[in-house]
Amino acid sequence: MRTTRHFIAAVFVTALAGCSTGAGSSAPAVTVTTTRPAPAETTRKPITQEDKEPTPVVEKAVKKTLPNVVGMNLQKGQDTMQAAGFYVLNDKDATGQNRLQVFDRNWVVTRQTPAAGRKVPIDTLVTLYAKKIGE
Repeated sequence: MRTTRHFIAAVFVTALAGCSTGAGSSAPAVTVTTTRPAPAETTRKPITQEDKEPTPVVEKAVKKTLPNVVGMNLQKGQDTMQAAGFYVLNDKDATGQNRLQVFDRNWVVTRQTPAAGRKVPIDTLVTLYAKKIGE
């Protein structure tokens, strides 16, 4: 491809050089030289298994048993879930008032879904329902 462009450029420049712009004046001769790189020596080796694309490994989802965090303050419940390998966590106001749990230690977990003791994939969404302590 590169030598084709050089060839076309050489023809174009040569054609331009042959044109004259004034009466009786001739354009200076332009010489364009292109060189082709020497072909690299290649030694072909047979394709081996290491040369092929690795086939993707489909891993089975790791399943673990959900711990019971009902009765714990929300922060400890979240920490317990993460220690067990569950990181996809959501928390909701158990009273239905849709309040945000700004300070997790002031909230107590009243319910969790999925239920404790179930063996589920570790990427399962675990929702902890909590209410303020004393409510």
